[in-house]
Amino acid sequence: MTLKSRLYGNELKTTKEMMMTLKPRLFGALVAVAAFTVSAVVATPSLAQTSVYPSKPVRVIVPVPPGGAADMMARMVAAHLQAKWGQPFVVDNRPGAGSSLGMDVVARAAPDGYTIGLGNIAANAINPAVRPSAFPYQPVKDFAAISMVGATPLILVVNAEKVPSRTLPDFIKFLKANPDKLSYGSSGVGSSLHLGMELMLLRTGTKMIHIPYKGSAPMVADLIGGQTEASMDAATTSMPHVQTGKLRALGVSSKERAFFAPDVPPIADVIPGFNMQPWHGMMAPAGTPKAIVDKLSEEIQAFLRTPDAEAKLRAAGVVRIGSSARDFAQAMEEEFETYKKVVKDAGIKPE
Repeated sequence: MTLKSRLYGNELKTTKEMMMTLKPRLFGALVAVAAFTVSAVVATPSLAQTSVYPSKPVRVIVPVPPGGAADMMARMVAAHLQAKWGQPFVVDNRPGAGSSLGMDVVARAAPDGYTIGLGNIAANAINPAVRPSAFPYQPVKDFAAISMVGATPLILVVNAEKVPSRTLPDFIKFLKANPDKLSYGSSGVGSSLHLGMELMLLRTGTKMIHIPYKGSAPMVADLIGGQTEASMDAATTSMPHVQTGKLRALGVSSKERAFFAPDVPPIADVIPGFNMQPWHGMMAPAGTPKAIVDKLSEEIQAFLRTPDAEAKLRAAGVVRIGSSARDFAQAMEEEFETYKKVVKDAGIKPE
């Protein structure tokens, strides 16, 4: 037996026979290569779109009027993205209906990354929990979370003359000894101030009478005047009166101490896990390509980590967040579920 026989077998094929055998295999290989090429070409537009995004102006929907902390947050983020990527990020204020009008524009927009918006706790959690049938969109499912920009923790304050409690544990004891005898004010039924206080009452098994007002200013005026005893209020309206001694701060609604009230302990120190912070975050219509969402999220996070961004937020009383898209999406879902439960357990009915 020759070496050739040992290597290739006893029945050697002729050149013609070998070509006949190879043809089907060659054809199959060519088909596989063609299929791979087609799939690569199909995927290329999406990748190319992401690499050049944005290639035209981007509309930034802000569901509140110009001025104020929320509008400032949207404009500073838009200005940074415009400077970074060289395309206009045009702020479009669409206030009304508790921010739902503007966020409905975002939800209905084409999911291509060229319409984004500044969602918030009212439009994407609390109001849909209080008035589910009145909303034209799903507060979580109809949006692609990009990044939570910032939050404004609330302050639990009491009338310094009418309430003897100097700490939150003492206040809880005082409430348990006087169920439904004390009242608290809020800026309206279904507001963050309302649900924040109800969340605390539910978690502590205490009861108070709710007095809704049309805004924070008259609510704080009555609190100082002694018509009500307590409130879960925004720091911008309550802290000046804490400093004069007319109100006493018992706790901050964030999990950690807030920079604007470093001497006020978190409510979570007494009520584990308590966290109620009105938040604002950038989001896009559901279905926006993940690559575009991630590109926006990563750049916004990087910007918010800069000293200039944090200084601007602090000047407006805002705590910087700068979350990832994934963490923001999870937070949105948890927030909505939390306030649905508060509304149900507290028996809150829309006006």
